[in-house]
Amino acid sequence: MDMKEHEKFMRMAIELSEQNVKGAAGGPFGAIVVKNGAVVAGSANLVVQQNDPTAHAEVSAIRLACQQLGTYNLEGCVIYTSCEPCPMCLGAIYWAHIDTIYYGNTKTDAADIGFDDHFIYKELELPMNERKLQIIQLLRDEAISAFKLWADSESKRDY
Repeated sequence: MDMKEHEKFMRMAIELSEQNVKGAAGGPFGAIVVKNGAVVAGSANLVVQQNDPTAHAEVSAIRLACQQLGTYNLEGCVIYTSCEPCPMCLGAIYWAHIDTIYYGNTKTDAADIGFDDHFIYKELELPMNERKLQIIQLLRDEAISAFKLWADSESKRDY
């Protein structure tokens, strides 16, 4: 694709972000998933509308794209997002195997309007026992049984 095509898809993501603020009073974020030059799915941030803190634009667009394509693997897809992805969205993009991210606003731009993920990046660098969120391992000897079943399963599908 040439740059004009990339710009067209980015403008679609930006339009979703603007319409979300104007119409649904949702967060100012939008994302479009594209495969082979065609839009597969798009979504704005739906956190408030769905009472779901994971319903960021990127995650919502990925969910829709996976449903549309009937797969959990979005190799060959590109995501256009109106803002640099937060840590959760970035993780989802990696797990979905999306090839490329195009983004508009930076995480600093987002922080300037109250969407600051810096604390998460800082927390991830700390050992678990120094993080603000209590993280306590419990019953590993019992929990490991599911992993052993998975390792020995003949019907598992790697993803």
